[in-house]
Amino acid sequence: MKKRMIILLAPFALSLIGCGTQKQYFTLWNECDALTTLKAYVKNVTDKNSKDFIPVEDRIATFDMDGTFVGELYPTYFEYNMLEYRGLDDPDYKDKATEEVKAAAQAIRDHVRTGAKLPDDFAMVHARAAAEAYSGMTVAEFDKYVKDYAKKTPYGFTGMTYATSFYKPMLEVFDYLKDNDFTYYVVSGSDRFICRALVDSIGIAPQRVIGMDVALKGVDQGDARGVDYTLSVDEKVVRTNELIIKNLKLNKVQQINHDIGKIPVLSFGNSDGDCAMHNYCMSNKQYKTAAFMLIADDSDRDHADPAKAAQKKELWTKSNYNVISMKNDFKTIYGDGVQKVAFPWNA
Repeated sequence: MKKRMIILLAPFALSLIGCGTQKQYFTLWNECDALTTLKAYVKNVTDKNSKDFIPVEDRIATFDMDGTFVGELYPTYFEYNMLEYRGLDDPDYKDKATEEVKAAAQAIRDHVRTGAKLPDDFAMVHARAAAEAYSGMTVAEFDKYVKDYAKKTPYGFTGMTYATSFYKPMLEVFDYLKDNDFTYYVVSGSDRFICRALVDSIGIAPQRVIGMDVALKGVDQGDARGVDYTLSVDEKVVRTNELIIKNLKLNKVQQINHDIGKIPVLSFGNSDGDCAMHNYCMSNKQYKTAAFMLIADDSDRDHADPAKAAQKKELWTKSNYNVISMKNDFKTIYGDGVQKVAFPWNA
């Protein structure tokens, strides 16, 4: 009798356990078109009975970083802010900074504090200056430098650091895709090693991070070409001032081909620097695809420009991208306890 009772009760007990552990997704989102589209897409392509089914090995998603899942508008990119500090304030470096590094750092400071316009080619100006500013650091030293700087409080906020300035609803997207057997990659215009340092805390492995690249060399290599030089067992690898690639626009497509080797089926971004990546995803003729663009339209919880965001929404919609409104679609941006405040130079 006892054995029979156990057999009868076991399915009921298991059903209770199952009900109690059912995972909830998107608790930080409001119901919205973008979220509905994403959930319907994932449900469709993971259904083995669907004509749009995508095998696990081809469920590839790409994410820009700054302004897509890491805060950007305080009031510019993390790597720009870090170069400003490196060239103008870092007590161990500022007196050694070249004129190129100082000029780029000052341009960022003027842009941030006075609204001065950056030159149209500043992405490349910054990239070359950044390559110079961190040249000679080992990979480990640079990782530590980024993480130490990231402990600072971002301009215009209280209650968070750069290291925690993630858009919390977007982290739920990672979680959802992971549980549906998608592999996601960070494909950023920022330095690959900066991105690796920032996303380490949210469990994104370094091999799934693609970004701007500078050349590396052995510390004792001198002028020898890499093809002619053999690294010794105890020799450290350091950054150089040689820029290999700034990972924007078509360069993102190039890097996706080099590092991933497959066309994504999902793509997430926030700027025109991501359009080539989105369009490459949407060019995938083998599988159903979707692309999403965030717009920074919440001037209450973030340092946003709603008028500019409205223009982008119109443009992205015409481009057949799904638009995510941070104002309307996110219940929170940075999480509890984070407050937008005046910039210190305006206080």
